[in-house]
Amino acid sequence: LQSNGCCVGPGFAEENIEPKEETIIKIAGNSYFVSPGLPDFHSCSPGWSSAFYGAECFDSEVHSYMKNLGKQKSSESQNIDAKKVELEQLLMMETKNYRKTMKFYQKLLQKERRSKGPENKSMLPKLRGQLQEMKSKVQFLELVKKYIMYAEQWGVESCVLPTVIHSGRTDTMDVAPTDESSLLLYYNTEKHQCNNQNGMRVLQAGTPLGLMAYLYSRNAFLEGYVQQFLYTFRYFCTQEEFLQFILDRISSTLSSASLDPSTSLTKICNRSFYILQAWIEDCYSVDFATNTDLLSTLKEFISSKVAPLNGYGEHLLSLLEDASARKSDNAHQCSSVDNCEEEGEEDRKTLHSLCKKLSEDVSRKACLFNFNWKLSKGMGPIAQYQRERLHTISSVLPKPCYNSFTEEFPVSFAKADEVGPYLLIEYSAQQLCCQLTLLQQEVFHKCHPVHFLNSRALGVKDKCVAVQKTVSTEIVSPKVCNLFLSKCIQDQYLLQLLRNADSISTWVAAEIVTCHTSKLQVSLLSKFLLIAKCCYEQRNFATAMQILAGLENLIVRQLPAWKILPAKVAGIMEELKAVEVFLKSDSLCLMEGERFKTLPTIPSAHVLAMHVQQLETGGFTMTNGAHKWTKLRNIAKVVSQVHAFQENPYTYTPDFKLQSYLRQRITCFKDADISALAADNCANFHQIPAEKHSRKIQDTLRRMKATFQ
Repeated sequence: LQSNGCCVGPGFAEENIEPKEETIIKIAGNSYFVSPGLPDFHSCSPGWSSAFYGAECFDSEVHSYMKNLGKQKSSESQNIDAKKVELEQLLMMETKNYRKTMKFYQKLLQKERRSKGPENKSMLPKLRGQLQEMKSKVQFLELVKKYIMYAEQWGVESCVLPTVIHSGRTDTMDVAPTDESSLLLYYNTEKHQCNNQNGMRVLQAGTPLGLMAYLYSRNAFLEGYVQQFLYTFRYFCTQEEFLQFILDRISSTLSSASLDPSTSLTKICNRSFYILQAWIEDCYSVDFATNTDLLSTLKEFISSKVAPLNGYGEHLLSLLEDASARKSDNAHQCSSVDNCEEEGEEDRKTLHSLCKKLSEDVSRKACLFNFNWKLSKGMGPIAQYQRERLHTISSVLPKPCYNSFTEEFPVSFAKADEVGPYLLIEYSAQQLCCQLTLLQQEVFHKCHPVHFLNSRALGVKDKCVAVQKTVSTEIVSPKVCNLFLSKCIQDQYLLQLLRNADSISTWVAAEIVTCHTSKLQVSLLSKFLLIAKCCYEQRNFATAMQILAGLENLIVRQLPAWKILPAKVAGIMEELKAVEVFLKSDSLCLMEGERFKTLPTIPSAHVLAMHVQQLETGGFTMTNGAHKWTKLRNIAKVVSQVHAFQENPYTYTPDFKLQSYLRQRITCFKDADISALAADNCANFHQIPAEKHSRKIQDTLRRMKATFQ
């Protein structure tokens, strides 16, 4: 399932835009109802960028290009089918040219590495600039394609929204007419001039029924409302209520819908299918996979009501099967990165994989990372470490995890407890940073933006130590403030993320306090500080903050080794604290600029959860009982960065032997009592040397003896 965003804001170049050479799937054996446009079973999930950029996702350039598309002559009227045909042809041609140029660039790059001739070096920058222009052109056409897909064809005007509500009711005899003003509240603005010449109305608040009905609004997809709703609807309705709302609209309109796309019933029916598919694509893991009753209800409805009348039912069932299989595969893999295609099928490679190659090289040429404070400008050794790997698509794929860490490993790695911390000294900080980053990526890529919502109900507080280390299947105490509806099922994967972070922090502290000599402690302190520095420069803020938490342990901070630590290395501690302040300063600080689209990023799970908790503070409803959509929209914007960061995985070469050693050491110390470990080690205490102490006694006795003579 491709739940990643395909919309790009003004001037932004997103990496995971995947044009597919789609073929129109004709519905065989269905002579009942075939809606125009529905046979083309494309992805319906708007993606994170829709929730993040909102109405700004489609800028004025997209709108002007859309108007001129499909016109053979200036006098001809616009035709949606003509626009689609012309756009598909342009997109196919531009993508084909981009792929050819990319292959030529890769060959030239490999030849430059082997021969290092001056002729290739002069040609590469020019070719790289052409690739950037071609990629931007393809991404723009993809954006226009999304606009056409989400345009007005299946939406209704706001005045028809009461009809959407009544279309799903069976007790229409005694139902009073519903006014839009009683369901939704708007405020006027002239800030956005993309969709309306006279400004536009922005949704401010609404009742649960009104907010669900607004999904059928003409511009709901274009404004980013659909994706924002999918992230946040659990604050005001349960998964069962939302599903029933959609199924009721399908039931009441499916048999009456005609081939005429202009009728309200056809629009409501088709938009219901789009919303349902977008929900499955984006939130299957957090809503359907964890709620078997919800999944059974949906499958039964599609099989009995939709499939006999509409070919879209078979597509939805296939979609559910694929989502279930993907969920099962992810449970047995170390990473959720999509599988690579065979080399013989290079023509079917997605644009994302091609863009990834270019972005890796561009990001490698640029400086790694700069904050507002003074940091090092680059990490030469790590760039060299990356250049050693083969730049192939297979390098970004997850490798199979061993059932046992000791499987096929040398004895020195298999018995990590016997090796102790000495192996950490042997490896460079850059190598340890890369493998710790890959381990962190495994757990981060399994999370979902919804996991960061309502974290207070899970017991998450301002300090990570407040998170219990018990199994995540514990029942949350009803006394805890629960912002979701009581019957809403919440996945507790966030606790797993925070326990993993706590385990790494405990491991860092335990490795240091168990060193038997001050010299070894200084070496390990220096190593962990350099690893943390390398991590945050590579935008792995999760591991960097975990190491900082381990170094700030009360026992560790009192060690004598800090006094003999080199001043240059000790200064990294202040840099890490500055990074922590930076991360806590703004909930969207990592989304600024262009770097997050080209460089991989892993945020600190605890810091992000605290930002969401800050946004959750205060009431969600107005005095009239309407839910504040402006508040929910801001929350959706913050959590959308989870999907944004997951689009750019780290592509370091895995070292499974080193990863096995690290896993075993982390597991060994995850529940350790640092104070108890420190008490058994003399190196952790300030001691007066025995010779110096004996010399002082002798000097005192000599002075006393002299007084009696």
